[in-house]
Amino acid sequence: MRVFSRGRVIAASVLLLGLATALVATNNNETPLQSIRLPDGFEIELFAADVPNARSLALGDANTLFVGTRNEGEVYAIPLEADADGVLRAGERRTLASGLNRPNGVAYRDGALYVAEVSRILRFDDIENRLEDPQFDVIRDDYPSVRHHGWKYIAFGPDGKLYIPVGAPCNVCDQDGFAVITRMNPDGSEREVFAEGVRNTVGFTWHPDTGEMWFTDNGRDRMGDDMPPCELNHAPRAGMHFGFPHCHGGDIPDPDFSAGMACSEFTPPAQALGPHVAPLGLKFYTGTMFPASYHKQLFIAEHGSWNRSDPIGYRITLVRMVDGQAVSYETFADGWLQDGESWGRPVDLLLLPDGSMLVSDDKGGRIFRITYTADQA
Repeated sequence: MRVFSRGRVIAASVLLLGLATALVATNNNETPLQSIRLPDGFEIELFAADVPNARSLALGDANTLFVGTRNEGEVYAIPLEADADGVLRAGERRTLASGLNRPNGVAYRDGALYVAEVSRILRFDDIENRLEDPQFDVIRDDYPSVRHHGWKYIAFGPDGKLYIPVGAPCNVCDQDGFAVITRMNPDGSEREVFAEGVRNTVGFTWHPDTGEMWFTDNGRDRMGDDMPPCELNHAPRAGMHFGFPHCHGGDIPDPDFSAGMACSEFTPPAQALGPHVAPLGLKFYTGTMFPASYHKQLFIAEHGSWNRSDPIGYRITLVRMVDGQAVSYETFADGWLQDGESWGRPVDLLLLPDGSMLVSDDKGGRIFRITYTADQA
């Protein structure tokens, strides 16, 4: 069912050896960026403070940064302006929409901002010219209303379609219409299921050369601290099944839902990630700022475990790629977790035009920027 209704809103692991302590550029003494460890030559700075529950990120044509939230129910816009050196800096945050139902997902295309609630997909047309008076159309309102894993990450694929997941409404269960990734046209038409057996993906992207999808998936809970692994999956075509709820991590049968099923029937992960690390946003690095060894390599924001005895995650990891295949998994940036307590939780990644990388943090309500300076290596 497609719905076009007009609405108005008020504008208002594997640790990498040799990690070095990051150089810090921030005036916020309450943000312990000195604890973040990065490879030599990289820096991290506070890019935008006071962005409550900052989650998914999208960038407009006129360099407006759009930010979704989960718990705040708001969508933000942050204009970015170049300073005297041509470096983009964050302007004043404004609220585009309030009172929404977990508007986690944001995507930008052809002048329009798309926002995913639990059961609705909204579209704000000509948004960068209407920041003071934003209006939206509801292009679909028939996604499930279940809030458990109901928040959505959205993104446009190279085929021009909008991809939208439907997470499992449980820790582990088998219910029709859930644990899938769907896709549809920008106007909401021709919705179809692209992938099945996906417990809860909150991040996907496409390889810059092949145009094939790669996505993270959060593994089930209550099988112990060390199993199953979370997953990085590769979906080069539609119609693939990635195992949930029958099989986890490629070779771990579910104790309750594997009867009559063999793990060999399903597509295994391209890379097993840490157990309970909660991998979310991910990006292939396509900029020119980082060294060549990072070009077209895959970065993942790990939100961090919520119920593991020894917390893990709270970092950015790197999956090395060779000939389009994942070959290794290592830590790129960590330090948001200190002595078993986290002061920040990475959610999403975004590349700016200069090749620097933004990292959203929903716990601290901040956005960080990672840069590379060759003469400091």
